[in-house]
Amino acid sequence: MEMPGERTKYAWRTRILADRAQVGAAEHTTEAGLLAARMPGLAGADAVVCAYVPIRGEPGDLRMLDALRERDATVLLPVTGEPGPLSWARYEGPDSLRKARFGLLEPATAILPPATVAEASTILVPALAVDRRGVRLGRGAGYYDRTLSAVRPATRLIAIVRDNELVDRLPEEPHDRRMGWALTPAGGLCELGRDQPVRPE
Repeated sequence: MEMPGERTKYAWRTRILADRAQVGAAEHTTEAGLLAARMPGLAGADAVVCAYVPIRGEPGDLRMLDALRERDATVLLPVTGEPGPLSWARYEGPDSLRKARFGLLEPATAILPPATVAEASTILVPALAVDRRGVRLGRGAGYYDRTLSAVRPATRLIAIVRDNELVDRLPEEPHDRRMGWALTPAGGLCELGRDQPVRPE
């Protein structure tokens, strides 16, 4: 994806959100199925995975979360509150979700403290785009920037984007936390900084 003119975060967000709005339901469903099929290679039994429920054109759907649970992984989803690090709650299937602020779906299960993120071996991070250095473009609220400071060094941070949202270079700020991996529907799992696709086991 090439950006004309000024390459600010605002310009990138405007362009990507407009592009996502043009994605039809059939294409979105197909891409979501491809992403769900990648999940078994990301986590095995007893793994703790922090994930999220895709909304508003974000790639993926609940099949990603259900595929992780089928591998006996513990899936934690964010619970939003006042600006600051995210709290978490366990995903126990579609019926465990309720409508929340910002149009999100969140578990109705017990809320766990922000420090719970340190238990995760893998974190699936929503993104509008990610570059090959690992710089992630979010929506600008800063929840994940505040949250990811507590993760363990060995934790895999994986940005989930559409194939054309893995780009060469994005604007970066000092507080931005770089991702180690990108996951796209067709390209699969890519270790950022090496530009080489990696086949999940």
